[in-house]
Amino acid sequence: MNIVEWDEALARDFHDINVEWIEAMFELEEADRLVLENPQETIVDPGGAILFVEAPGLGIVGTCALKPDGTGAHELTKMGVREAARGLKAGEFLLEKVIERAQQMGVEELYLLTNKKCAAAIHLYEKLGFVHDTGVMERHGGAYGRCDVAMLFIGQN
Repeated sequence: MNIVEWDEALARDFHDINVEWIEAMFELEEADRLVLENPQETIVDPGGAILFVEAPGLGIVGTCALKPDGTGAHELTKMGVREAARGLKAGEFLLEKVIERAQQMGVEELYLLTNKKCAAAIHLYEKLGFVHDTGVMERHGGAYGRCDVAMLFIGQN
């Protein structure tokens, strides 16, 4: 597997990968549509990053973004892997690379918002250094109606 950097030509992949997992478990919210339909303007232009994971023989199978939130922190958001590629550890590979990118960018606070239904993802986040954080929930949890879990990256032990 390898990492592919953001390119406008990949905007459809970013959209479709995320719509696939969101609609399988939840409903698309306005906050989702804004980001998925305008990734360049909402993530990249303000200083964020979007990465993709490419698997041999399958092409682009996953994506994840680092979205500046305007407070100096970045939200790890819109992380998804195509159902056809699940089980290949593409998500773990991608998450490791996104955390590395955040560190390279000098991100001081990296957080994410999710839902208890995403148990496998939460386990992966915990494995790679995220902890549950009520402060993140208080500051950012209202961004999505489905958000009932907020996590902060503290690094790996």
